[in-house]
Amino acid sequence: MTVAQAVVEFLGRQYLVDSVGGEDYRGRLIPGMFGIFGHGNVAGVGQALKQWQVKDPALMPYYQGRNEQAQSHQAVGYARHNRRRATFAVSTSIGPGSSNLLTGAALATANRLPVLLLPSDTFATRAADPVLQQLERPEAYDITVNDAFRPLSKYFDRVNRPEQLFSALHHGLRVLTDPAETGAVTISLPQDVQAEVFDVPEEFLAERDWRIRRPEPEEQDIRRAVEMIRSARRPLIIAGGGVLYAFANEQLAELAELTGIPVAYTQAGVGVLPWDAPYCLGAIGSTGTTAANAVAREADLIIGVGTRYEDFTTASRTAFQNPDVKFVNINVAPIDAYKHGTSLPIVADARKALAKLASGLSGYRVGADLAQLAAAEKDRWDRTVDEAFDTRHTPLPSQNEIIGAVNRAMDERDVVICAAGSLPGDLHKMWRVRDPFGYHVEYAYSCMGYEIPGGLGVKRAAVDEADRAAEGSAEARPRDVVVMVGDGSYLMMHTELVTAVAEGLKLVTVLIQNHGYASIGALSESLGSQRFGTKYRTLDRKHHTFDDGEKLPIDLAANAESLGVRVIRVEPGEHVIADLEAAVAKAKAEPEGSGPVLIHIESDPLLDAPDSESWWDVPVSGASELESTQHAYRTYTDHKSRQKPLLG
Repeated sequence: MTVAQAVVEFLGRQYLVDSVGGEDYRGRLIPGMFGIFGHGNVAGVGQALKQWQVKDPALMPYYQGRNEQAQSHQAVGYARHNRRRATFAVSTSIGPGSSNLLTGAALATANRLPVLLLPSDTFATRAADPVLQQLERPEAYDITVNDAFRPLSKYFDRVNRPEQLFSALHHGLRVLTDPAETGAVTISLPQDVQAEVFDVPEEFLAERDWRIRRPEPEEQDIRRAVEMIRSARRPLIIAGGGVLYAFANEQLAELAELTGIPVAYTQAGVGVLPWDAPYCLGAIGSTGTTAANAVAREADLIIGVGTRYEDFTTASRTAFQNPDVKFVNINVAPIDAYKHGTSLPIVADARKALAKLASGLSGYRVGADLAQLAAAEKDRWDRTVDEAFDTRHTPLPSQNEIIGAVNRAMDERDVVICAAGSLPGDLHKMWRVRDPFGYHVEYAYSCMGYEIPGGLGVKRAAVDEADRAAEGSAEARPRDVVVMVGDGSYLMMHTELVTAVAEGLKLVTVLIQNHGYASIGALSESLGSQRFGTKYRTLDRKHHTFDDGEKLPIDLAANAESLGVRVIRVEPGEHVIADLEAAVAKAKAEPEGSGPVLIHIESDPLLDAPDSESWWDVPVSGASELESTQHAYRTYTDHKSRQKPLLG
């Protein structure tokens, strides 16, 4: 068989097995492959996929896409909703087809989410040299475009000879299924090698199981952690995405209920507890709630569970102001467990570690002062969000009102998707999550354009989830997936809506038109740069500025309609929020398989969300002729004085 045929058949027979809480799981590791074909892969991987489509379509289903980067984003969204138990492979041609995947590789690795990338490469034999789209480096002729994947991937290999395929795929899938090391796995396939024939051992093509490793914590670490918690006056748990990937929600809730230790969550950790759980303070850090940040400021012990401690989480190392604060970090990845000079790193599965902590803390309860502070701050923040959701601005609503309307209109099991702009921060602090799978904001890389393809990946996972639930029982309804996106991100990668149209995928997109980059506009203003370059306006050629011209005469609703999407326009006016809620309900009522729906609404970008009473380190020019920048620099230096070089 050819190398490409071996790749496809091998991937079609790989399974992920897992056991959590006594429940065994076994499912396809790579349930399908995306691909856009060019001369680098059409006769290799393309031929192999077509051959299996004829022979056995279920072995490796092929899915189209409109952009290679978007295909990798779909795979990441699918992996996230499946809690890293499954992902897709992506095949590309050489040159721009391959390099279009670079952003997707960085995003997957930054988010610790698995994706298998199979970019084609130039001739290994150099029989044709240089070929179309080949990058030539006079000082190193063995370097190709695909070498750019090396720093962006958790594993990289190039199959220059057919015999190398065996070790390349085995090592690649080893990394793909490792919870501590997972991310983008890139296996470069030269176009001539893909079509080369070689003998493949039958055992290579047999079914193989890959088990997720979930390491137990060491007893001495648990004993020390218990001692530290019992001696702390104001402990705080910060829960990250690792809690969700370990299926540790129940263990976290039990520990909080047992001890009264309040819980805050990171962007990736939204959903670890329902928003109204008694001990849930909501989001932490720069985009956090005032409740979580107030408790964090005085905390003397931080128990980090499954968090990367991104700078938004730590408010750029200003969130924790107690001079005696200590850190216990529980993480399956050592790089995260040891961050910020932690007092006690525990390299272990979150579920297993939390269960053992709860056992060791029997009879322990936080003091009444902490319990009262947490309850009072939680109540203060809830009233703040109520006011932000219920205030009515007309004819253009605030983004706060839009978020509240969409939140109210969605069912408990539905999923909201976002990635970049001002929406992620506002969603983080205000979205009232009710289900562990109900929130997916890509914020490790915060990639503009991720929203629609990432949402498609989540929708695919939701459909598969419903199909599994329906086996042997009444039909289950897939979760509705609602993408919230601003006009800036929409214009980055809206064409993947065509994929949803082609497959009849019911994806609901709420497009907020604010005529520019609202997030960076607000940041620019706070840094003294007066929203420079953040408005979508016509060019004033005399002063060469885009800041003061007319709004662009662009109709993004009509754009979506031209792609085959059903569009609901919510017009400005007195009843705009009620109309938005009705539009979301109408979109949700559409039957599965009917294709995407887009809701278009305009907002006022100058109406900000409630303040987090926190900070994010973005340097301000130390010298400036602008008075606005001078003022911003004075504010910056004040915040900078509270920043710590190490936390733990």
